[in-house]
Amino acid sequence: MIVMEFNLDNLVRENIKKMTAYSSARHEFSGNASIFLDANENSFGSPIVLPSPHHCEPGEAREGSGVRFNRYPDPLQLEVKDKLSKIKGVPPQNIFLGNGSDEVIDLLYRIFCEPGRDNVLIFPPTYGMYEVCAEMNNVKVKKVNLTDSFQLDIEKIENAIDAYTKLVFVCSPNNPTGNSINRTDIGVILNNFDGIVVIDEAYINYARQKTLIAELTEYPNLVVMQTVSKAWGLAGLRLGMAFAATPIIELMNKVKYPYNINTATQILALEALENIDWVNEHIATTVVEREKLKNELLQIPVTENVFPSDANFLLVKMKNARDIYEKLCEKGIIVRDRSKIVLCDDCLRITIGTPNENNQLAQELRNIKSD
Repeated sequence: MIVMEFNLDNLVRENIKKMTAYSSARHEFSGNASIFLDANENSFGSPIVLPSPHHCEPGEAREGSGVRFNRYPDPLQLEVKDKLSKIKGVPPQNIFLGNGSDEVIDLLYRIFCEPGRDNVLIFPPTYGMYEVCAEMNNVKVKKVNLTDSFQLDIEKIENAIDAYTKLVFVCSPNNPTGNSINRTDIGVILNNFDGIVVIDEAYINYARQKTLIAELTEYPNLVVMQTVSKAWGLAGLRLGMAFAATPIIELMNKVKYPYNINTATQILALEALENIDWVNEHIATTVVEREKLKNELLQIPVTENVFPSDANFLLVKMKNARDIYEKLCEKGIIVRDRSKIVLCDDCLRITIGTPNENNQLAQELRNIKSD
């Protein structure tokens, strides 16, 4: 690849450069106040109250200390970002919070890709929303399949990139394969591509490989996505994180909806972020169970291969995978059939469950006769 000089201004759509961001009532005020008559809220309050994390023990609600929902939430989620800053070692101005990682993905398309003209690059098999968001935004998707070992094909990637390629999405650990992408190959792309490189680290907590967040100061074109849906066990909150250079974060804040993260999510996220020890304990348990389940599956006749995983799931090649999937469904055990996507012929993606759930799965698979 030819070494490029990264220029963010050349990537941003002209209409985004010219637009004026919506300024909410809370954007226009900073400081302390006790009377809010600025946002047409219901000043009499609301019937729903959550305990305040500042005044209550977990599960304890005290009169007068709760948070009501008649006020709009903090549009920039500053308290949550401050807490994340301490955990991740990243300044708050380098953090964006989205309504799930899907909002982050969609915003990147809307900021950097001119509909009907630009394109993005993805590496199947990978997370499906990269392509779905491209279709929604009328952006062409170029695909360079992973190698047979589920790694990047650097030579083909170089040939696929053109003057209209604005985004490259790399999922590491990858979904649905579970493996981490070679760090050297990621570095090659970051150093030689003059567009935005998005590293999706949804499963990084389960990986041996370290996060790329520490590389933000080195790469102005790097965006790292993480989530509280996996290791933090908060999929129901829909809270995604993006870490990037300040100019990119400022663009995301400019384009996002004003109150994209609701009050309840911010409160519950703050409470969860106080429980890192709980999270780390369950990560360790999941990693142990992952290895145990892998070994169990390799002893079952219908299993042909269990691929290496740095995630909280396993990609398992099985004899007649679709038939096995349906038989598990009949027993009330739901896994993900990935057998129709590229490089995943006859493969099921199996999430690591509790020890009891994993044992039940293994037992049902032992009862299935191989043809």
